[in-house]
Amino acid sequence: MNESKMTPEEEHAFYSNPENLTPQGPVRRRKQRLTELVPVRFPPDVLEQVRAAAEADDRSVSSWIRQAVNRELLAQES
Repeated sequence: MNESKMTPEEEHAFYSNPENLTPQGPVRRRKQRLTELVPVRFPPDVLEQVRAAAEADDRSVSSWIRQAVNRELLAQES
């Protein structure tokens, strides 16, 4: 598989080929389930930046925020 970031059109072409639909490697699961919903409010300008960053990383907003929080917590442990 290609390691560089693909455009949506390239992704579509890649996954249109049945040979590219076979899972690779072992199954990876989350270490623990997400257990609680925590409502967080952002000012509109910050939320727009978060949405843009999440889209640039090809992630959902929730996933991007979780990753950012985890990164910050790891940095504080160092």
